[in-house]
Amino acid sequence: MKLKYIVFTLFTLIIVVLIGASFIEKIEGTPTAFSLVYDSLWFTILWGLMAVVGMVYIIRRKLFKRPITFALHLSFVFILIGAGITHFFGIQGSTHIRKGETTDYYITSDHKINKFPFTLSLVDFQVENYPGTMSAMDYVSIIKAEDKKLQISMNHIGQHRGYRFYQSGYDEDGEGTMLSVAYDPWGIGMTYTGYGLLFLSMLMFLISPNEGFRKLLKNKTLVTTCLLVLTSCIPASAQEKGPRVLPKDVAEQLGNLYTYYNGRICPLQSIAKDFTTKLYGKASYKGYTPEQVFWGWILFPTTWTEEPMIKVKSQAAQAIGIKGSYASYLDFHDTKGYKLEDIMNQLHSGQEVDGAQAIHEADEKMNILLMLFNGQLLKIYPYKSEDEIRWFSQADKLPEELESEENKEQWFFIKKTQDYMAEQAVQENYNKVLEIASKILKYQKQEAEGTLPSNRVFHAEKQYNTIDYTRPMAMAFATIGIILFFIYVRLWIKDKKPSKKLSVPLCIILVLAILYLGYLIGLRGYISGHLPLTNGYETMQFMAFCTLILTLLLYRRYTLIMPYGFLLTGLTLLVNMMGQSNPQITLLMPVLASPLLSIHVCVIMLAYSLMAFCLFNGITALLLPKTPMYDKQIGQLTRMSKLMLYPALFCLTAGIFIGAIWANVSWGRYWGWDPKEVWALITMMVYAVPLHQASIPFLRNPKWFHLYMILAFLSVLFTYFGVNFVLGGMHSYAG
Repeated sequence: MKLKYIVFTLFTLIIVVLIGASFIEKIEGTPTAFSLVYDSLWFTILWGLMAVVGMVYIIRRKLFKRPITFALHLSFVFILIGAGITHFFGIQGSTHIRKGETTDYYITSDHKINKFPFTLSLVDFQVENYPGTMSAMDYVSIIKAEDKKLQISMNHIGQHRGYRFYQSGYDEDGEGTMLSVAYDPWGIGMTYTGYGLLFLSMLMFLISPNEGFRKLLKNKTLVTTCLLVLTSCIPASAQEKGPRVLPKDVAEQLGNLYTYYNGRICPLQSIAKDFTTKLYGKASYKGYTPEQVFWGWILFPTTWTEEPMIKVKSQAAQAIGIKGSYASYLDFHDTKGYKLEDIMNQLHSGQEVDGAQAIHEADEKMNILLMLFNGQLLKIYPYKSEDEIRWFSQADKLPEELESEENKEQWFFIKKTQDYMAEQAVQENYNKVLEIASKILKYQKQEAEGTLPSNRVFHAEKQYNTIDYTRPMAMAFATIGIILFFIYVRLWIKDKKPSKKLSVPLCIILVLAILYLGYLIGLRGYISGHLPLTNGYETMQFMAFCTLILTLLLYRRYTLIMPYGFLLTGLTLLVNMMGQSNPQITLLMPVLASPLLSIHVCVIMLAYSLMAFCLFNGITALLLPKTPMYDKQIGQLTRMSKLMLYPALFCLTAGIFIGAIWANVSWGRYWGWDPKEVWALITMMVYAVPLHQASIPFLRNPKWFHLYMILAFLSVLFTYFGVNFVLGGMHSYAG
């Protein structure tokens, strides 16, 4: 049927165009990509043609006799119609209002002035900070539209007479606000109707006994995998004599001080752990705790500047003239000065330099040490001025009122206590060191009363800092996964099941791992005050958690999923470690403080886990030896992949459109052709293809099907990693 070939040709063409557009944006810039592709008439026509031809094809195949499948495809038509209405008739713009003034116009995205059918005035604007910090929690505008008051913030839109207002900026003096304006009642309504129909039809598809997913569940299938050799990091050799440090118990007590770090108030232990990990790549050095390392650099710097504990990449090592992966502070300097100065000047001037990233990372570590030596890194002195509490380091310029005669004692305390502590530490008067630390802690509690984290949160963070053992867990699970692969494949080829002596201990390990990762994720969420799904470190950890749960739930029906789960968990945790060698618990950007974010990330991570299972399934199928059981076994692998493909694709689809709703609530538009959005859409389209085997004959062949599933996973890898590291975009924080 020619109509079928037209539909899938258009479908494939759209995927190719989207891939090309994402790279055009990287090379030529966003305006060019929008001008040539996203905003062009031909691109809109291409989508329209595919929708029309696709629906004609569906009707000719009489898919309307399967209401759920028909509704699923119809939902995309509604979404495209809504997008078309928004594109051609929706209005986007912005307006600026100052206190005491009114406005009745806004400026559109094409720089035209449009009038509101009403006037707006700014009643109040506030920047709400996290308690006791200068980090913004939200931006809130109180707007009066005619006789109606609207409260507008980062995740709370204001609506009046079809117009939607979104917080987008504010004046530095806090007396004015900038609002994004959208007028698109019909487009958003049609699009949301499509979303609702999509979610409902996907749910019904999974539970209906007449659809493919439930039919696959009736078959008992088996899965397995094979994968790669893992290597472990080899630490630098330890010297016979270590640098000078505080006794462990003394350093631990100093870790109980509060500090203002990374936009929040936390235990000093946290900055010590991040500092050590940043420099060395691990949270301890020569058996010293993070607190001992951190205070060692502060109190006994001359004994630490010779220590080869600064991890550098090969290009940076070459630039400073050392061999190996670890340098000392002194290695970065010679009689002429700082060795990286010239090359950093070249980078700052825009010149291309080999190994630029490695040079930047090494220079960043030097800057951190300079801040430490200058006393700027450790902000442990809060100061309450009127209703505002700010935190200062010993080296910071203090407010003028602290320099007055009546506040001289407080000024002296902030400026001199750390020096006095250093004197006592050098003389090994450790009781005096603890006495000074006790006075600092007392000062912190008095001055920052009501804004410090609760004792439970404080101790939860200290516990989190000491129980994060994901590195050995990653190595252990990856190794076990490889060993289990050979054991399980051998049993599977012989049509045998693993004994309870093997499966029961493995299930116990899975349960313990689920409890451990769940506890880590829960602690991190409790400490930060939000679900920890906002960066690459957190999302990969959650993906490992999802993988463990899926493995435990499915292993009885599909016994050979066991090595799968161990290997994928290990690899995910390895990526988790490599992606952020010094993870930090941070406050949420205001725009990220939405429950929709957590749901968006959760379902997409679940989708990626299932797609990874399909990848390993495909690899196993292609490596399967020719035996009398071959046809049966490859058939089982095919059914298993299809079984996972349905929820994987539906979770990814749901995640994409939940993200679109979140974007609409926060930014006033549900789709912006950001590279991450584009590649998520590409991945969704790529994985939708193998579910249409009735129309694509070559995918009915198990070998071609599994080869396709292997290649399809490249789109997942590029969506998660490639976009972050190659294309960029506003979703880069997610990597």
